Amino acid sequence: MRVLTWNLWWRFGPWDARRKAILAVLREQRPDVVALQEVWANEEENLAGWLARELGFAHWTWARFGHPEHWQRRVPGDTSDIGVAILSRWPITEEAVLPLPAEGAVDNGRVALYASLDSPTGPVPVFTTHLNSAVYDSAVRCRQVTALAHFVKERGWNGAFGPVVTGDFNAWPDSDEIRLFGGYKTAPPVPKQVFVDAWEYADPAAPRATWDSTNAYHSPGPSARIDYIHLGGVRDNGAGAVQGVARFGHGPVDGIWPSDHAGVRVDLAEGTE
Repeated sequence: MRVLTWNLWWRFGPWDARRKAILAVLREQRPDVVALQEVWANEEENLAGWLARELGFAHWTWARFGHPEHWQRRVPGDTSDIGVAILSRWPITEEAVLPLPAEGAVDNGRVALYASLDSPTGPVPVFTTHLNSAVYDSAVRCRQVTALAHFVKERGWNGAFGPVVTGDFNAWPDSDEIRLFGGYKTAPPVPKQVFVDAWEYADPAAPRATWDSTNAYHSPGPSARIDYIHLGGVRDNGAGAVQGVARFGHGPVDGIWPSDHAGVRVDLAEGTE
């Protein structure tokens, strides 16, 4: 089972050309599950729905941010909504949305989205989110991952697969919020509930920055890995065992960079029925 997560940079830049490049990259990746952040939707179209149709996926869901004005102000005249989405090769049998706390910071109405996927080898609980982005908002992100951890506890332990939690956490791997969500370098928000950063299984020599100074769409600065696939209930074999990890979407397609982020890809063993 191939799972992708990718921040698509809303409607910034040459968005119509970019979405074609995004689609080309996703087709090349041949995913089973795609979790997306900064997905736009308006009265005419939803990017998640368009991508799902073009990929031949019959199943998708999306959740709107409560306050999209932060993005709309940066593209004058564009009133499109922004949110997160999950696309699936298999039916979505259950879904839910969690508004994330933002006390003491700019509140964009950010959310976490859950979908239970009816895979051939049993339910797969998938989550995606997009946390506050300000560099100094670590304390807010800690509160957001605490809320997310409880959301996963309520929804995510219902099948042969442990929960798959994806998204743009806007945080470096050694940050308090990532350590807190992992729960194995500090006390977890939910006792005994820990998550493994899938990148721990990647080739140590592999390029890992998902926010990369070589990207055409942002100013030069320190590159960092801020996008994640976290896994609960990781096994050495059987359903959910990690078989490969890499980044993708980190270069132009016919001269067009698809997004200002690279994505993360994880291959998981499907196990047996």
